Parts: sequence; C-alpha cells; structure tokens
Amino acid sequence: MIFTIQSYKHALAVGVFAAGMVSMSSAVLATDYPLTIKNCGNVLEFDAAPERVVSLGQSTTEILYSLGLGDKVKGTGVWFGPVLDQFKDVNATVPRLADNDPGFETVVAQKPQLVTTQYQWHVGPKGIVGTTEQFNELSIPVYTAVADCVGKDNTGGGDGVRNQGFSMDLIYQEITELAQIFDIEDRGTALIADLKAREKQSLDQVVATGNDDVSVVFWFSSSEIKADPYVAGKNGAAGYVAAKLGVKNIIDSDEEWPTVGWETIARANPDIIVIGKMGRRRFPADDWEVKMDFLKTDPVTSQMKAVQNGNIVVMDAQSMDPTIRTIEGIETLAKAVEKLGATH
Repeated sequence: MIFTIQSYKHALAVGVFAAGMVSMSSAVLATDYPLTIKNCGNVLEFDAAPERVVSLGQSTTEILYSLGLGDKVKGTGVWFGPVLDQFKDVNATVPRLADNDPGFETVVAQKPQLVTTQYQWHVGPKGIVGTTEQFNELSIPVYTAVADCVGKDNTGGGDGVRNQGFSMDLIYQEITELAQIFDIEDRGTALIADLKAREKQSLDQVVATGNDDVSVVFWFSSSEIKADPYVAGKNGAAGYVAAKLGVKNIIDSDEEWPTVGWETIARANPDIIVIGKMGRRRFPADDWEVKMDFLKTDPVTSQMKAVQNGNIVVMDAQSMDPTIRTIEGIETLAKAVEKLGATH
C-alpha cells in the first residue's frame, strides 16, 4: 500500500489563526516596543508592528498565515509547491512576486517594513535576491528563519552545511519571535501548543504499535534517475522525524542530504522508503511518480522488502526539510509505522 501525506487534521488556522479569533488569557503580555531581536548574526529593531511584509520562502509564509497575518503580507516568493489548503483563499489575495527568486527592486517596490526569508542564500551576506546590507541601507529589517542559521554553516554558499541536528524548537523559536514582532504573542503560544500536541500524538501512536525496530530511508531526489540519490542524513529535518519516532534512519551521515548508492541502500534493506513529492522539476526525480516507477522496475531496488511489501511513503518534500510542515512529516511516518505493524 502507498501512503500519501494528509492535510492538517487540526483547524490550525481555519477560523482561529487566519481569522484572528484566538481568545487567550489577559495575562499574556503585549510586546514592549521598541523591540530588539538578535537574528542570525544581525540585530533587528522595531518601534511598532510592521504593516507591510514581503515573505521569501514558503515555510515562513505559511507561518505568517498560520499566525493570521495574511493581510500584512504584501508579496511572496520562493515557492516549492501549492500552499496549504486552509490558506488558499488568503494566499490568492497576496501578490506572488516570483515562484522562485524575485529581484531586489521588485521586493523593495512593495515598500516592506520587514522582509522575512527562509534561506540566507536568498537574502543574506551573499543573497541572490539581495544582501542583508542592501536592505539595511534602506532601513528594511530582514528576519531569517533561525533553522537556516543556528547549527548551520552557510559561508560556502548554496544550501549550506548543517553541523548540528535540527529540532522543531528552531521552528518554535521562529514562531515566537514573529509573534513578538507583530504583537500577537497569544497566537504564537497557541500555534506552538497545537504543533507540540500533534507531535506528541504521533509519538504516542508509534509507541502504541510496539514497533521498536523499524528502519527507513528518505529519498528526496536525484540528479539523474539512475544516479546515486540524495537521501536524508541524521542532522536534517527528516533525520529529526525518524529520531523523534524512534525509527532507525539507515543513513548515519552528518550531511543533511548526502548521495548514497542504491546498492548500499539495498544492503541495509529498510522497512520503509519515503519519497519526496514536490512541485519543482529541476531534476526528473523531483517527480514522485518517476521515483515510484524506478523503485518498482530497477533490478536492485525492486528486490528491496519495502518495495515488495508496498511500504513506500509519499511525503511532501517540505516535510523533509526544516519547515512548519515537518510536523506533517512526523504524522505521515507515524501512520506508516502503524500500518507496517498492522501487516506484520
């Protein structure tokens, strides 16, 4: 059987966050302006909550939507796939400056009082959209998702190297700090509580199965369909998903996305194969159906027990990266482990 990722089971934003109808105790403190936040080596200062934001990076954009800030977002870029279903309506009202990388002038033309970015390689010391210094010269603060700089070295360019294991605490920190910036700390607290509850529920679900000896490999993509695949090491979000659920990731590399030969993977013979689903088409293997066909027809991979037993999980690629959707990755893998137990 094949498992596909489900949409949020909880009304994370519907009628609660997106509509701004969170009702919390009056004991929650309001943001005390001027606010100073240290972020990825920079100091950001705010005299008041920003009214105009440009968000570059789908995860950060979806966090802003989850906090009910869609009306503040005046432009987006760097998309990997469709927005979460519950945000389709609000996202339709926000200009998409580019699917990938908008130009510096295009971003500045939106007159943002804040630019949020998921990756430093888009906006950072050597950002391809613009450098932090360029935006600072125009008095536009840049907030970078902490998951892209804490425990990670981006000095070499590109995706950077993660030298410490990812944790959802980094996403929770991003939510907390954005909520502070916009003076909506009650919404941030509620959103984090919801995500933590979902994480715990998935862990309890796996514990209840009694499956404590399950192995997995996460296949993100490949430069060529028959080339060594990019698979998840132990330090990235996919490694976190496996470790959180007590599932053994057969790839023990410190690299976030090392390339490993199929013969090596086949010898490890994992119980579950997770394949990434994404909207981009940089490589043929970005298409999950191409991955699926390869696994079933290749002389090596077709003999793996996960393929022969139908334990192939289709997972949103963003759930395999450090994003707010990592929680969905935990939920998806937990369901796969549960189904695996039911067939044994």
